Amino acid sequence: MKPLARQILTFVCLVFLFSMVPYLLMIHAHHVMAGNGLAVRLIMWCPTAAAFATCALFRIDSRTLGWSWRPIRYEAIGYFLPLAYAIPVYVVTWIAMPGSFALRAFEEKAAASLSMSSSPHLATFALMIPMLATLGVIGSLANALGEEIGWRGFLLPRLTRQFGFTLGCTVSGLIWAVWHYPGLLWADYNAGTNPVYALTCFTLMVTADAFILGWLRLKSGSLWPCALLHASHNLFIQAIFDEMTAPAGRALYFTTEFGCGLVLTVGAAAAYLWTRRGELPHSALLK
Repeated sequence: MKPLARQILTFVCLVFLFSMVPYLLMIHAHHVMAGNGLAVRLIMWCPTAAAFATCALFRIDSRTLGWSWRPIRYEAIGYFLPLAYAIPVYVVTWIAMPGSFALRAFEEKAAASLSMSSSPHLATFALMIPMLATLGVIGSLANALGEEIGWRGFLLPRLTRQFGFTLGCTVSGLIWAVWHYPGLLWADYNAGTNPVYALTCFTLMVTADAFILGWLRLKSGSLWPCALLHASHNLFIQAIFDEMTAPAGRALYFTTEFGCGLVLTVGAAAAYLWTRRGELPHSALLK
């Protein structure tokens, strides 16, 4: 087996090995937030642990994982792109499915958390959403970084050198998706829709997202745009848009990470960046 293939296989095996304990905790509790959320934080840092362990085993310099900050435009793309692909999905759903827009419930919850029940609009739009979009993303970044050091810092560059951009991103996306399956199948990391449907949509969405993240990683030479996109995606979709959406009609089959809406919009963004793969440095691709 070639050295690069050994590194890839070792990393993947270690990720799944390290992830067993937090996943067992989640499965036992039937809740991904087992241990007051510590289990999910632990599992999100398992890819980093696997990356550093693999670097140590193969004497790889950990400075090659993409720590440098590059032109700020890539970080800006990482932050704003999830808004661009999520907003159309949710707005169309809210318009097409009466009762699915749950802004009032979101406002009441935000106002109650700030002891401002008499001013729900002010609490929501002047305080809660701005705080989520800034401080919330920073908090989300602390978890997302744990995944991105492993998936995009270590694994993705090696897969593209082994298989090229298209197959490398596809393989990385499928591994990333399968890694989530225990929480989706045996805990509560799902939207409550048909499990086969949810699993299919999630897999397609994550694999498409791997192309976006892969393009950002190779184009910028840095893992930070990927970490920001991952953090922004989790924050805006899970903490804002999902919370503003009621399960009216078939809304859940179009929204969340387990519906078809994000498959279409994330897929469109991925397809566009795939057409721009010629801009990527040749040193990062199949030799």
